[in-house]
Amino acid sequence: MIAEIGHFALMLALVVALVQSILPMAGAARGNHSWMATAAPSAIVQFLCTAVAFGCLLYSFSVSDFTVINVAQNSNSLQPMIYKVSSTWGNHEGSMVLWVLILALFGGMVAMFGGNLPPTLKARTLSVQSMVAFGFLLFILATSNPFERLNPPPIDGRDLNPLLQDIGLALHPPMLYVGYVGFSISFSFAIAALIEGKVDAAWARWVRPWTLLAWIFLTAGILLGSWWAYYELGWGGWWYWDPVENASFMPWLVGTALLHSAIVVEKRDALKTWTILLAILTFSLSLIGTFLVRSGVLTSVHAFATDPERGVFILALLVIAIGGSLALYAWRAPALKGGGLFAPISREGSLILNNLLLTTACATVFIGTLYPLLLDAMTGDKISVGPPFFNATFVPLMIPLIIALGFGPMLSWKRSDLKGVVQRLQFALVVAAVVTAIAAYITWGRSIFGAIGLGLSGWLAASVLIEFGSRIGIGRASAGDVLRRAVGLPRAAWGMMLAHLGFAVLAAGATGASVWQDEAIQSIKPGDSITIANYEFTLRNVDNVRGPNYVAQRGVFTVKEDGTLVATLAPERRRYLVQGTDTTESAIYSNGIADLYAVLGEPQGQGRWIAKVYFKPLVPWIWLGGTIMVLGGIVSLTDRRLRVGAPTRKQAPTPASAPAPAE
Repeated sequence: MIAEIGHFALMLALVVALVQSILPMAGAARGNHSWMATAAPSAIVQFLCTAVAFGCLLYSFSVSDFTVINVAQNSNSLQPMIYKVSSTWGNHEGSMVLWVLILALFGGMVAMFGGNLPPTLKARTLSVQSMVAFGFLLFILATSNPFERLNPPPIDGRDLNPLLQDIGLALHPPMLYVGYVGFSISFSFAIAALIEGKVDAAWARWVRPWTLLAWIFLTAGILLGSWWAYYELGWGGWWYWDPVENASFMPWLVGTALLHSAIVVEKRDALKTWTILLAILTFSLSLIGTFLVRSGVLTSVHAFATDPERGVFILALLVIAIGGSLALYAWRAPALKGGGLFAPISREGSLILNNLLLTTACATVFIGTLYPLLLDAMTGDKISVGPPFFNATFVPLMIPLIIALGFGPMLSWKRSDLKGVVQRLQFALVVAAVVTAIAAYITWGRSIFGAIGLGLSGWLAASVLIEFGSRIGIGRASAGDVLRRAVGLPRAAWGMMLAHLGFAVLAAGATGASVWQDEAIQSIKPGDSITIANYEFTLRNVDNVRGPNYVAQRGVFTVKEDGTLVATLAPERRRYLVQGTDTTESAIYSNGIADLYAVLGEPQGQGRWIAKVYFKPLVPWIWLGGTIMVLGGIVSLTDRRLRVGAPTRKQAPTPASAPAPAE
């Protein structure tokens, strides 16, 4: 009965989405306030329906209801409860229900908290949001019914993919989806603005908090997924430019550009058409990522669907959504009036450079990800585009971006004095030179690119702190005045400082992890040792252990430096009983500066095992820097100017094709 309630709730959500797609949009076009007023309650009802459907699916997994095919294929009665719960979205059907739930959630939040929006803009935004929801609800009901029954039911289920039975992967998909799908509301605002023919500072102020919220969750989701890959997959890396990784990274890059571009619209009433385009592209890349994961064109631990019928359906949705929005942009964007003029050397100019570098970086990732798939589809030829390509094309773009991030916040709006800014940043230049020299000396004989990367990170961190210090008057005011200025500073300024500082820390960590790590892979038996980077890893013993739904061999390594015990590591090699799948569980010791990393590999006979050990300098800074970036986004989101709402929209002539909005 619970499954049938969930299925009915999805069908009801589809009907509500259809009504919400048509009636408010028609009401905005005809100036009918009664029709427009249906947008908010429809959005709330749609959210409640999808929440009921998701709750029913969650209950079915929690109680191991194997009469539901989805539960039988993706869960098992021996799983711990946390993984029964995460099994709800650890499969194609369930993850799509989560997708539409978050889509409806953002629509519902705009309905509840968008009281200061003009009625026409609110109606059109919620209508566009519902059009997207209607397409995916139709997709679920037509091709991916999560509540389909199984008769007779099996005694037990086939188990969740063992690689997904991890706390990191229990939290990673919901965070990623809030980011992925959250950009839909920026897309809906952009389409509504194109239809109205009005983009101004008020519009940018309305869009920014929703975009920032999606960016925060997408950043956290990518960070958590990277951390999971690092400790769970046993290969010692944190990023491999996997196509599914890239599918989430591309909207993050363009979404970051959108955040910065919206600031120019709000502050200077400029870059209107560009900001609209970024909003469209960001969500379009989220849709492309959905297609890659669910169409069957990719094989990955992250990829769910391999049914060509589903792929064709999603491709049709993608063509309609992306093609239609870009066609509307080509038609309506030229009518949007430009804003104030500014010099190339200005805050606006630095933000444009920031946007160009981020979008170009996204283009390199897009080409490297999609070109092999297109070539295979068109000619049957298979090529591999991996880390060497991305490192050679993407990484060089980060160098000018880091330099620009140091200068940008110091520049004035409209026109600035570059010479004066350079003088104010002299100390940052000294810091960069000193850090580069020290890193080169310590790592003499190894790659010089590591020292350059750390120098750039030092430059950015010092520049951020200098700019923040100048804001609060350090060196010019008394300690009491400095404290009062710091307390009174807008939270958005604090958030920007934290986000940019976090990026500097993350860049330093990525540099050290990529350039200076040491590794060794050997066949050893208990009592043997492996030495890397002055650390001696000794395998003491290998024991058999049993988990709730797996058996494992657990190796015990002692790690010594100059004869002093540093850590005891216990990596495992697990076999999950239902699927008969082997996984590795690495063991990691971190001192905040570097990680010591051990993996127990395959048995070799005669008591010998393959062992992998790594010394990974600065890797902890990746997680620290990413966490600081997320914290910066959260602090910015609490800025009163974003919570209170947008300024009053300026009166402007409305195009003939759209009626004047009701105020």
